[in-house]
Amino acid sequence: MMGFGIQEIVVILVVGLIVFGCKKLPEIGSGLGRAIKNFKKATIEPDEIDLTPKASNKKKKDDEA
Repeated sequence: MMGFGIQEIVVILVVGLIVFGCKKLPEIGSGLGRAIKNFKKATIEPDEIDLTPKASNKKKKDDEA
């Protein structure tokens, strides 16, 4: 398994700072954080099932009565 030490993380941050600049780095970080949060939320939430009857089924039942 690949582990990152303090030195590797500092090198990655410095390279990111050089490539993207000081103004874009916080935007990239917040966007990445939102993406991870939404991904976790999507994997935890169960699929929603719509249980409301359709209009055509209700109309048929009313006609039969």
